[in-house]
Amino acid sequence: MVSFILQIFANALGLYLAAQYIQGVSFSGDIISLLIAGVVLGVLNVIVRPIVKIFSAPLIVLTLGLFIIIINFFILWILQIFVKDLVIMGFWAYFWTLAILTGANFIVHLIGQGNEG
Repeated sequence: MVSFILQIFANALGLYLAAQYIQGVSFSGDIISLLIAGVVLGVLNVIVRPIVKIFSAPLIVLTLGLFIIIINFFILWILQIFVKDLVIMGFWAYFWTLAILTGANFIVHLIGQGNEG
């Protein structure tokens, strides 16, 4: 449960940073809708992403794992459908948003791991 809450905050932080610093990414909502976007992204990563990875396993193997980037783009695209305040336009906007989200999740989980032990 603590891990999922950390993931929500990391997702919200990553989306906020992407909206602030990446051209082609905008978020017009408030802090509550940003946290809701973090929850939705967390749920998509827990439920939808593993299913898509299972069905696309041959493509993942064939491309030596690069197809996972396309899966992540797809997850962000689905997030935009559910969260109307988020707009991501263009390949590089998706790419850098994923990079920021990955970095934010990595840092928050490192901090969370340090506090557990």
